[in-house]
Amino acid sequence: MKPLGPIPAPYAAQQGELIIAGQRAADLAEAHGTPLFVYDSQAVRARVAALRAALPARVALHYAVKANPFGPLVALMGGLVDGFDIASGGELALLQAQGIDPVRAGFAGPGKRDAELSAAIAAGVTLHCESAREVERALALAQGLDRRPRLAIRVNPDFDLRGSGMKMGGGARPFGVDAERAAPLARQIAQSGAEWRGFHIFAGSQALDAAAVHATQAATLDLAVRLAGEAGVSLPALNLGGGFGIPYFPGDAPLDLAMVGAGLADLLADCPPVLRETRLAVELGRYLVGEAGVYLTRIVERKESRGEVFLVVDGGMHHQLAASGNFGTVVRRNYPLALAGQMGAPVAGAASVVGCLCTPLDRLADRAGLPDGQEGDLVAVFCAGAYGASASPSAFLGHGPAAEILI
Repeated sequence: MKPLGPIPAPYAAQQGELIIAGQRAADLAEAHGTPLFVYDSQAVRARVAALRAALPARVALHYAVKANPFGPLVALMGGLVDGFDIASGGELALLQAQGIDPVRAGFAGPGKRDAELSAAIAAGVTLHCESAREVERALALAQGLDRRPRLAIRVNPDFDLRGSGMKMGGGARPFGVDAERAAPLARQIAQSGAEWRGFHIFAGSQALDAAAVHATQAATLDLAVRLAGEAGVSLPALNLGGGFGIPYFPGDAPLDLAMVGAGLADLLADCPPVLRETRLAVELGRYLVGEAGVYLTRIVERKESRGEVFLVVDGGMHHQLAASGNFGTVVRRNYPLALAGQMGAPVAGAASVVGCLCTPLDRLADRAGLPDGQEGDLVAVFCAGAYGASASPSAFLGHGPAAEILI
């Protein structure tokens, strides 16, 4: 029998039926069908409030749209956060469709096409340029549009975020301008007539160690100050990246947010002159919305094969690729999962929760200790608010996407 990951705090203490934002999961599944992603607006608001309370007041909060681009959720974020980080022209169009001013957005990511650059420049988006060639292209396109582009440099630092689930900096990377090349490029941008917008330094993601986050933030601030000095430019803005993780797996403990906030406050208490007027931001996606999402899927059949129990559900890895262990996980471990109608019930035995796809990869829980699950029961997969619906192969085998709601 293999352990399950920790159920997020808003749902962990429930006994009996799963309640999401005051509503029974069973009622939501009945009204909207399954499979279904439910995003809890109360949990999102609570997480934003906790961040505001913990982080220094001068640090802005940005939402990384890639974590979850569901339109109503992005619209909710429009009233909660200070800015947005986008990674495509499609995400820019999404912001515009939700009535969010694109001036609030920064656009990072390698391989930006000319049409995307032009749309971003026309809309007033800050481009986080990933190469000298991208700067050259952006300046030429801006001239053709008769617009003054807002340009920043995404820096590939010479360090990474220790213990991060996905390293975005250090070594050779497709992301950003290598730190040793960033100062001359910053000088070029400042002298070009473009609006110089500073640096974006993102070293890694999904870290649960507050000391590691603090060390990375300290290194990020030091690097930004050094690069600005070498370039002889001001530092109007600095995106510190994010990296705040959430507990997914057995043994994971929540990030100590108070420690992160206090550490960042200490770093800023006596900052160098170049940073005193800098607009600082942290870029968070998963940490804002990951634990606010629940994926509901119904058991179609309970079957036994050579002594093992399989609960076959109407959803699967085509909606929740990460929970299946196929989204960058080296060793498969179980996500938080429960039977929505038997929250807190005693374990009856080991069962694997498998999806409806014709592949052995489609497994949402592996020999997990669960109550007695039967046909028609509702399974809840937690931590489903980030990198779920939009990061999974919903077209695979023709089963189609899951429904999504924000409550």
